[in-house]
Amino acid sequence: MRLLLPILLLSIKPLFAGDHVNTDIEWSFLVMGLFGGLSFFLYGMDKMSDGMKKAAGDRMKNILAALTKHRLVGLSLGAFVTMVIQSSSATTVMLVSFVQAELMTYAQSLAVIMGANIGTTITAQLIAFKLTDYALAMITLGFLMSMFSKQESLKHLGQALLGFGILFFGMKLMSDSMKPLRSFQPFIDLMEGLENPWLGLLIGAIFTGLIQSSSAFTGIVIVLAQQGLLSLDAGIPLIFGANVGTCITAGLASIGTIRGAKRVAIAHVLFNLGGVILFMLFVPQLAELVRWMSPTVDATGIEKLALETPRQIANAHTVFNITVGLIFLPFTTIIAAFIYKVLPDKAVEKGIVPVTWHLDNSQVSHPAIAIELAKTEMLRMIKILSRMLDVFLRPFQGYEDERDRIYPQLSLMEGIDMRESKINYLEQNVSKYLFAISRQELSDNQAEEVFGMMSMVKDMESIGDIIHGRITLLVEKKRKLKAPFSEQGELELVDFHMRVMKQVSRLRSAFSKQKTKKVAKVIKKDLKYRNLESEYRQRHLERVKSEKAESIATHDLHMELMDLLKQINVYIGEIAKNISNLSESDEEKED
Repeated sequence: MRLLLPILLLSIKPLFAGDHVNTDIEWSFLVMGLFGGLSFFLYGMDKMSDGMKKAAGDRMKNILAALTKHRLVGLSLGAFVTMVIQSSSATTVMLVSFVQAELMTYAQSLAVIMGANIGTTITAQLIAFKLTDYALAMITLGFLMSMFSKQESLKHLGQALLGFGILFFGMKLMSDSMKPLRSFQPFIDLMEGLENPWLGLLIGAIFTGLIQSSSAFTGIVIVLAQQGLLSLDAGIPLIFGANVGTCITAGLASIGTIRGAKRVAIAHVLFNLGGVILFMLFVPQLAELVRWMSPTVDATGIEKLALETPRQIANAHTVFNITVGLIFLPFTTIIAAFIYKVLPDKAVEKGIVPVTWHLDNSQVSHPAIAIELAKTEMLRMIKILSRMLDVFLRPFQGYEDERDRIYPQLSLMEGIDMRESKINYLEQNVSKYLFAISRQELSDNQAEEVFGMMSMVKDMESIGDIIHGRITLLVEKKRKLKAPFSEQGELELVDFHMRVMKQVSRLRSAFSKQKTKKVAKVIKKDLKYRNLESEYRQRHLERVKSEKAESIATHDLHMELMDLLKQINVYIGEIAKNISNLSESDEEKED
């Protein structure tokens, strides 16, 4: 156990080290400096990641969703996004939601996962550059930006810079607290024992699993190297261990989540474990390659180790992750198929029973992602409404006994009842989900989008109420009349119904792809169809006035059906206007 937890053991080492104890070492200050510095590091990383996500989260989300169809692009993009937001976990969370929201396939996401591993190496590179000397300057500038900047984006960047400075200040505390260990022989002997690669791998995995941060452990390894306490051959297995230990974090994060999240965790484990097992066979060769490509200094002994090894370890970390990514990249489709076999989809009844398909409560704390999930569920609502509207006229055309096209066990009317139940269920759950998002810390743009979506959900539910709430009474009314519509009157009803159906189709396209032209067309057609309804209404009244028998007999029914279709068209127009307002708001903010 003494070898497995060397850092933790420092606090009790003086109790049993006997003659080996260096009495010049203040152990209490060393332990406080080490763990205090680690606390600053973890807090700074969290604050930096949070600030970068707020400043660039929506842009990163849009880039990821749009440009991951090619594997090499996905790999590069995963590295870039993770480098910007300094969190492979945040990148993975976005990927899970995109797969769940059907914005990309699971196979496409695998390349980005590998890229995220590459992006995490940037932290190690920055630490190796010894930016700790500028930590207080970064803290000062970040504080001033976050406190006094009027622009929201600059505030978030200031928060990120403040976190960055705190991170490096924590590294400086750890580095300074470890300086006395240079002359503490038992600790030097302990570090020499890490030349055993499998022992170093085990220590790295356990310690990373305990502190739940591979970047933090990598930072500790580089700090040890900066004090000349660690050789490259000992540092490489520790870094490999960090890659294994971070899988524990992914595994814990996937507990209780959707199966897509679990598949991401499995992929993460496969990539990291596979790469580590492969490279563990070539640690000496990797060390030689890294020494060849890294700068050297004119020094000897501990001083040489302290000056050269940090950069070498950071380079080894980068070379390892890039190489593993390139090795596995051509096989993402095969890996995806294997993972699906390991964790297949559950047999979910996507039928009569109302359920949500895309909402994930674990993502509410990530507003940019949760909003996308809510949008995808709202697209389901539009699709369900489209099917309800599709059969709207069938019972009035003599097809009362027709069966539902998708669920033959149901009649047309039973199908409408069932879909109305779904719409009500989705309205309640999506609204609740959006309300939960609204209670998070949102940008102005996100807050406006969430409240706009709440209004749209209510309008969708109102369309369902119009179709379901009135159609049963009108079908019964038609049955009692035992009279057909006039030929011209029925043609007008069918034509107007078809036009409203086209509006729903345009709305669905506009909402799913945020197409400004489609939205504008829905709004334009809304006005046109209102005028057309007035024209058809006038024609019908003229037929009644001319005492056309069928028109007189079906007058009330005809007028009510036209009125219902007009109301549906109006609601569709209102939803389109909401989408248009949100799009204009986005464009204004970009300008």
